Amino acid sequence: MSAETSLPISHRQRLWLYGLGGLVLLFLIAPSVIIVIMSFSGSTLLQFPPEQWSLRWYESYFGSVEWRDATIVSVKVAVMTMIVATPLGTAAAYAINIGTLRMTGAINALLTASLIIPVILIGIGTFFLYARIGLNNTLTGLVIAHTVQALPLVVLTVLSGLRSYDMNQEKVARSLGANRFSAFRQVTMPQIRFSIVSGALFAFITSFDEVVVSLFISGGETTTLTRRMFNALRDQIDPTIAAISTCLIVLSIVLLSAAQIFGRGR
Repeated sequence: MSAETSLPISHRQRLWLYGLGGLVLLFLIAPSVIIVIMSFSGSTLLQFPPEQWSLRWYESYFGSVEWRDATIVSVKVAVMTMIVATPLGTAAAYAINIGTLRMTGAINALLTASLIIPVILIGIGTFFLYARIGLNNTLTGLVIAHTVQALPLVVLTVLSGLRSYDMNQEKVARSLGANRFSAFRQVTMPQIRFSIVSGALFAFITSFDEVVVSLFISGGETTTLTRRMFNALRDQIDPTIAAISTCLIVLSIVLLSAAQIFGRGR
């Protein structure tokens, strides 16, 4: 290898790469920034840049019974989805990792299929299935549907943690008399808890932000926040949507930041 090819690349030579990366990030972040700015507009229409600044649309959101009830429904469904999807996804990831099941690859593909199938198809199929068994417009139906969408994220997140974990530690615990569940709970789980917590947060965010499936299977008293936002945006362009979107953006950032801080502390 020549001396020229072995020299490290300087930051000056990478300026074009940094600039390209900055433009991509700006392109991805710009829509969210515009929404946040419009949420503080005093106009009755979505306007950018705002001519007047006001908090009236945040007051409209927090003071509305309809928006409050929809938010409560979304929080309930998201919490229950997280509670259901996290242990199921953790157990599935553990089974896939140790490879004791037959057709592990097929099972893994089945669990992650909802990431590949278009969400609109999942929504249509879920609607017709629930119409037969009477789960449309119910919290139970929403939790099941959202769990199907959140489960792959939990599986992949926990599986990545298990892949970097030495399973011999659990084998040592089992050789000393602990059963498989006790060995997992006392030895494995404390060391992959960051992956489990991250998977749980992904499940919560996935459920809370889900809109397509909710359009088909929720309604009435079980109308989610995202469905009500879609209906409001379709019927009238209300800046309250921008205020709610800003709250959702802040919530997502806070949860993901908390997960990162928790993982760094551990």
